[in-house]
Amino acid sequence: MIALDEEQRMILNTVRQISQEEIKPRAAEIDETGEFPWDTVKIFAENGILTPLLPEKYGGIGAEYLLFAMILEEISKVCAASALILIAQADGMLPILYMGDEALKERYLPQLAEGKLSAFAATEPGAGSDILSMRTRAVKKDGFYVLNGQKCFITNGCIADILSAYAYSDPDKKAKGMTAFVVEKGSKGLVYGKNENKMGMRGSINSELFFEDLKVPVENRIGEEGGGFKNMMTTMNSSRVFSASQAVGLAQGAIDEAVNYATHRIQFGAPISKLQAIQFMMADMVAQTEAARLLTYQAATYLDKNKENQIPKFCSMAKFIASDAAMKVTTDAVQVMGGYGYMKEFPVERMMRDAKLTQIYTGTNQIMRLVAGREIFKGGGN
Repeated sequence: MIALDEEQRMILNTVRQISQEEIKPRAAEIDETGEFPWDTVKIFAENGILTPLLPEKYGGIGAEYLLFAMILEEISKVCAASALILIAQADGMLPILYMGDEALKERYLPQLAEGKLSAFAATEPGAGSDILSMRTRAVKKDGFYVLNGQKCFITNGCIADILSAYAYSDPDKKAKGMTAFVVEKGSKGLVYGKNENKMGMRGSINSELFFEDLKVPVENRIGEEGGGFKNMMTTMNSSRVFSASQAVGLAQGAIDEAVNYATHRIQFGAPISKLQAIQFMMADMVAQTEAARLLTYQAATYLDKNKENQIPKFCSMAKFIASDAAMKVTTDAVQVMGGYGYMKEFPVERMMRDAKLTQIYTGTNQIMRLVAGREIFKGGGN
């Protein structure tokens, strides 16, 4: 059991109460309509948990990664799309927090604690797992960078007030030629394309973005020119723990539903929880989820302790273990509940659809295994 201090327990209890009383009753409707839950954003902001990782000097609560992982897990038990609001907010915020200068931090970060939304704009139609194939360009001219290119699948894309966007300022240098910028909503040359119609996480918006001679002031550059790839990878390591936490919450939520159903569903004159076949399935589901949870907490702890030699490996492993577990557990929860599990009246079919994304975004699980494998051999297996 992870020991939490009194303040951390209070924060987590608040999140649990909000999740059960405010978010859970809306989860099915959010999924059905595919509408972004602005009321949930307001609830998060009013309770100081829209940007938990943000230091207090910028309006956050200065939460550790481990506590944030637990917050995401708690929300994901009832509505993974609502947890994705916090993940997208963190993904867009962290590039500025990690490598922005103080003036940039003071200008933008407090807005995010107050309710403004952010987004992380890196993925392109031809640059997902192969992010170095990015085609967006940034040309410096007269105190500005002029950006041209296209982004896709950007979470919060069309509703974000602040984008952390990536482009090549010197394509010949590849990774060392990538630079990050803060782009504000309403900027001339920022054009919105379609919003995706998705299988799951339907309460989260994913947008196409086009940069058409988009002028970004030099002072909106995040860090040094050419520092964008390092900035991106640092952010992505954190984001993989967020995704893992979301997956653990999804799995636990499905387990809770399946246990409740199996305890009350009578077949052959007794609850199906008495059947050995069901007990074996539930034992596997719980064991897989507990293992994923512990690995995710370990990865979050390494982030908190800034263990640079362990972060890429453990964040990648947590992500693929937890998301694979979530997909298996939510699918099995549907099976335990039989025909009822397949119906939208019960939340496990939504959880199963939501779980699939956790195997894909922030780096597919195939790429995560590649990252972990390389790190293992780099460190001699330690």
